[in-house]
Amino acid sequence: MINNKYIDHGKGFDWGLASKDYAKYRDIYPDAFYQKIVDMGLCTKGQHVLDLGTGTGVLPRNMAKFGASFVGADISENQIAQAIELSKASGLDIDYIVASAESFDFRDKTFDVVTACQCFMYFDKAVALPKIYKVLKDDGHFVVLFMVWLPFESEIAKTSEDLVLKYNPSWTGGGFMRYEIGTPDWLGDMFEVANAITYDINVPFTRETWHGRMKACRGISASSLSAGEIAAWEEDHLTYLATQPEAFDILHYVSVLDLRKK
Repeated sequence: MINNKYIDHGKGFDWGLASKDYAKYRDIYPDAFYQKIVDMGLCTKGQHVLDLGTGTGVLPRNMAKFGASFVGADISENQIAQAIELSKASGLDIDYIVASAESFDFRDKTFDVVTACQCFMYFDKAVALPKIYKVLKDDGHFVVLFMVWLPFESEIAKTSEDLVLKYNPSWTGGGFMRYEIGTPDWLGDMFEVANAITYDINVPFTRETWHGRMKACRGISASSLSAGEIAAWEEDHLTYLATQPEAFDILHYVSVLDLRKK
């Protein structure tokens, strides 16, 4: 269980509790999301990439086709178990380790690229950033990726958020709006901004897959809610979704911060 006073008002969460739902419902990034990364010259053929907070290996599994070799690391044994199973099922040869962004252990200058997709907010920057710096090759890149739905532009997303908050008022994973990427104050003498981009992207869902995506969020499956509370949320959410079309798009906002090692 992870406790962070800046996330969910300090209420504990554990992604390992959500691993099965995560594996089934959170592999949702459209092809254009991955192509944007490749267009920046990242995670391409000949490069060695470390994906921190890999979860069920979503980024390595979807980007393996571009030719880079990946190592996926995650603090959760359950997440890594799902990543290994899904990779083998797809015939992919990807290395995975159980390790946090603060505890991984590789030789200096091992990787061309280090990625952190949907997880950088959980890192202890004072510990993780120097480690990332050391394992990157000269002129290597550290890439922070984030994709979030826009609840104030989607009635479905907003109502789903409200139902999560009904059962888990401590959840702080909602209410996102577009934002501009500035130059972070934590770069120090280690990194400089190479690229900073944001864009909108539509993500297609069915009622089932959106329900699964919401269940696999930090506020439900990964939370400390009881089985009864989760079941009650599911009933409420499915009742609401029955009033919506069978298939729909949810508008998301993507930010990519590409940092070059100095």
